[in-house]
Amino acid sequence: MSISALKRDTAAAASGSSRGATIAAETIGEAWLDVAALILDKGTPSDWEGLPLTEIELVTLDVASPDPDDALITKHADADWLAWMRANFTEHARVAALGHARSYASRIFDYGGTGRDQVDWVIKKLTRDPVTSNVTITMLEPLTDVSYVPCVSLLDFWLRGGRVDLVAYCHSIDFGKKGYGNLVQLADLQHHIAERLSVPEGRLTMIVKSAHIYETEIDLMADIVKAAAKG
Repeated sequence: MSISALKRDTAAAASGSSRGATIAAETIGEAWLDVAALILDKGTPSDWEGLPLTEIELVTLDVASPDPDDALITKHADADWLAWMRANFTEHARVAALGHARSYASRIFDYGGTGRDQVDWVIKKLTRDPVTSNVTITMLEPLTDVSYVPCVSLLDFWLRGGRVDLVAYCHSIDFGKKGYGNLVQLADLQHHIAERLSVPEGRLTMIVKSAHIYETEIDLMADIVKAAAKG
């Protein structure tokens, strides 16, 4: 299924802890399937507003070659959820399924409804200072975020080794239905910024406080992980 390497803290692994893991993968599809396998194997029960789930705390996905046109995701992910996430990242309409919260696209390209294009700011800052390490944008709009706090919370871009890397902090990611869509759209945004800077895209690192699969998708993800392992 994957050429990735899963590295856990020795003490945590010895104790069977579900807290803390780093998954190094070549592609975003491999990262998705590896974190899903880890959740299925080592996760512990939790819930979100009464909805039962299985969770790993504090997971880092470190992807070497993030391509939004990922073959594993195309093969195994749900096309409708991929389209839903793409709309969230590309359309400015409010998202009914999230309590009519503002979309990721509106937060990125029209922050706070002020017309501020955060991607444009990223491009200008990295062009002006290619070695800076504080090119950080936020999806959070705390004065108006009442029904929903964005799962993908912070995006941090920097140029290292002649490539643009992206580090994303996420408070919670559902790797049963939405995580692969998040990975695709983050890779796509990274590709877009790399193109505008005329440099290759580098690594995509996703730091996730709560990496989980809802109970309703446990069997589905177990079947997908098994199918992917068979090739």
